[in-house]
Amino acid sequence: MKKHLLLVLFILLTPAFAVAQSATVREVTETIMENSRYLNENRTPAPSSYSSEGALEFWSSGGLMNEVNDRDATEFDMVNVKAKHIQVLPIVEGRVAVAHYYSEGAMKPKGFAGVSDYLTRVSQVYVKEGERWVIRSSHWSPVAAGSGTTQTVQ
Repeated sequence: MKKHLLLVLFILLTPAFAVAQSATVREVTETIMENSRYLNENRTPAPSSYSSEGALEFWSSGGLMNEVNDRDATEFDMVNVKAKHIQVLPIVEGRVAVAHYYSEGAMKPKGFAGVSDYLTRVSQVYVKEGERWVIRSSHWSPVAAGSGTTQTVQ
């Protein structure tokens, strides 16, 4: 009898967990898509896309780890990139998630050479601050058929 009760509770509670989990996946995915849209339209990253504590990043151009925040936002003469095949893994539901996706397109950061075959793998840690999902860490690495940015310093 006890086993049956536990099984019934598990079956009843599983959909509630799945709904909660999908909210984080949906919200982080929407944040990534919105940040990509904003970048393409405004040629600079969306304001407040980084944690108020900043973030650590490895850039697609190689080099050492960088500490960045919203004040360090790169400006572009031209940018047209799309986030593709987004997969979000909630770590602490509603608070922390890791996103993996591809970023593909073309860009020209101000003061640097353009990249016409930009294709990188992206791993990002998102945390929820207030009502917003923000970036706390990023790792961008070129896919063999594409290239990263030519920019190595801000």
